[in-house]
Amino acid sequence: MINKIEISDKRFELSTGAGSDAIHKDPQYSYAVTNLTNENGITGAGLAFTLGAGNDLVCNAAQFYANTLKGKDIEELMSDFGQTFRTLSNEQQFRWLGPHKGVVHLGLASVTNACYDLWAKKRGVPLWKLLIDLSPEEIVNTLDLSYLEDVLTKEEAIAMLQSQTDFKKSREAILDIGYPGYDTSVGWFNYDDEKVRENCKKAIANGFTAMKLKVGSADPKRDIRRANIVREVAGETSKVMLDANQQWTLPQAVSICNELKNMNPFWVEEPTHPDDVLAHQTLAKEIAPIKLALGEHVPNRIIFKNYLQTGCTGFAQVDAVRVGGVSEFITISLLCKKFGVPVVPHVGDMGQLHQHLVLFNHIAMGHEALFLEHIPHLKQHFKNPIKIENGVYITPQEAGSSCDLK
Repeated sequence: MINKIEISDKRFELSTGAGSDAIHKDPQYSYAVTNLTNENGITGAGLAFTLGAGNDLVCNAAQFYANTLKGKDIEELMSDFGQTFRTLSNEQQFRWLGPHKGVVHLGLASVTNACYDLWAKKRGVPLWKLLIDLSPEEIVNTLDLSYLEDVLTKEEAIAMLQSQTDFKKSREAILDIGYPGYDTSVGWFNYDDEKVRENCKKAIANGFTAMKLKVGSADPKRDIRRANIVREVAGETSKVMLDANQQWTLPQAVSICNELKNMNPFWVEEPTHPDDVLAHQTLAKEIAPIKLALGEHVPNRIIFKNYLQTGCTGFAQVDAVRVGGVSEFITISLLCKKFGVPVVPHVGDMGQLHQHLVLFNHIAMGHEALFLEHIPHLKQHFKNPIKIENGVYITPQEAGSSCDLK
């Protein structure tokens, strides 16, 4: 039984320039942390990510949701967690503050993630193993598929997972090989040109064959110059991604993306406002064959559904510490699988939790093992920090979801 609940507001300063982008010039990486402890002293840790101010509000929401779980057995809870998620996300007063987005949904994400962590720790296995060993029916019972019935029913979700069962064993080879990573820290917005050049060289020396640059400058010539620096250093065979962090209007995005075509970006990420689905649809058509990566600020499965339905999503960057936690992450991954869109998560968790989820996506769902974002800045604060060797995530072996902070 869950008999102890602790919610913590954790905030971490970054080194000069780290984490900066076109919108967030001086971020403070922060977590609303939920710890759920059972009668045997096992504690499940869950995270939701913010950039500082307002983290306390997310903690207050997490406290509200976590209190409803006191006295419940984790195995019983997770056997039908989809119903619990649906009930909590539709709580009549908190729903008005969303629905299914913002502070309240982040609070629910923190609690949801703690439940999955406690579940895996109680069974004594890493989260990736718990998930791939569950039957399709058991997985789908942890999901809330409401508002998706027009594109994904419960029966279809089970059938999709069932159709991949025979292939799981062969895909488990990735557990030994490791999951590819990409370096997202070579070109933070506040870094000067020389630091970008130096960081690209370091990334290549560390085995990365894909890296990302922040764009969205007031002067587009700065973006073009820096993008060409990364392409020059990385070479033609490396993947180079560009991230505008919502800075451009649609006309600006069309103009600048077309100018950036010459350096062959693998994707352009968050080019304009994340709520403007139709602007992204227009942009995707205008700048083809460049693909868009979307999802860092998409808060729930319904808006992801709309993005997928418009056909403008080249890569889905669903983040389990941004949407409603592991449950909604898996739901969105199923949607993406149906629409044939790769899932490349944004990692507000610094990759700790997502290293488990991408293994599940690949092994049990059949998603391509493309790569996973790597952000190194908070490694020293985790009890079991991610391990990267030669640009590859080494499979975690500790029980749980790797989200315990020191």
